[in-house]
Amino acid sequence: MEVFERAAGEHHEQVVFCLDASTGLRAIVAIHSTALGPALGGTRFHPYPSEAEALDDVLRLARQMTYKSAAAGLDLGGGKAVILGDPGRDRSEGLFRAYARFVDSLGGRYITAEDVGTTQDDMDLVRTETRHVTGVSLSLGGSGDPSVATAKGVVRAMEAVAAHLWRDRTLAGRHVVVSGVGKVGAELAGRLRRIGAHVTVSDVRAAVAEQVACAIGADTVHPDKAHATECDVFAPCALGGALNPVSIAELRCAAVVGSANNQLADQSCPARLAEAGVLYAPDYIANVGGVINIAQELAGYDPDRAEAGIDRIFQTTTTVLAAAAQGRITPVEAADALVEARLRAPGVRARRPVRKG
Repeated sequence: MEVFERAAGEHHEQVVFCLDASTGLRAIVAIHSTALGPALGGTRFHPYPSEAEALDDVLRLARQMTYKSAAAGLDLGGGKAVILGDPGRDRSEGLFRAYARFVDSLGGRYITAEDVGTTQDDMDLVRTETRHVTGVSLSLGGSGDPSVATAKGVVRAMEAVAAHLWRDRTLAGRHVVVSGVGKVGAELAGRLRRIGAHVTVSDVRAAVAEQVACAIGADTVHPDKAHATECDVFAPCALGGALNPVSIAELRCAAVVGSANNQLADQSCPARLAEAGVLYAPDYIANVGGVINIAQELAGYDPDRAEAGIDRIFQTTTTVLAAAAQGRITPVEAADALVEARLRAPGVRARRPVRKG
């Protein structure tokens, strides 16, 4: 699998393979950077076709977490974990306890949370074995399900894009296509409808898309056609890679702002989006609301402080778009420059969040 070469290629600090034969646990924890603090990132439970694909995914996701936390001004690094398996079939108390002990063995270098395929209940169970976990229940001193905060942040990023394109941050009357209505996508679609946007939803689970549409008063579109639907904003909210050379050429929107991680399939995509006249809000800028929310648990959760942090996504997105326009570069290049300047700042390794409990 050329593990060392893959990890070194993007300067990951540590990759840990977790195996527990008694429970069937197979997991990978990737720590990309602890330059700004402990590596925070969720645990994805997914039936990867191969171990190589699982490794590729966790390495990409860990790197994005570094950039996400740095762009949000958090004193946290980037990490991620994947559990290989089917969460509907392989989930068990023993498996999560074994996984939690592996997380604990890292001594706080990695702090986990929920992600695709895992839940708040899973994180509550992880909390019984390690304190290096966030996104636990309010009753345990946590912040609860981060999907609500993620959706709030995506709305703030959309408002910044609207202000940049149309000189008006309101989304009322704008048409947004939400592709993928899992926890975050469904929450996002509902919020957009409540503020007066015209919403079209799509999901590979047709029944789920119909249920969400009926609940909020939205239209539906086949998932294969979602990206090609004429609209103001296309919001990819499922798994990564939705934007590739083929799909970008078929876009009929003014902007892309979504909650999915790793939305761009390859390095040619930022330039292709610009050439197509589509404004792209970098995914790790737009979808950081959940991370901002759970990060507040490290010093004792304060909902008002978390809300203020999420609201700042509007200004961060505005700054990135303005820098891109001024420098005649893509928003991805502008966002990366913002992050890399912070990571290179003198003394960054001296800053660490204080974790209570």
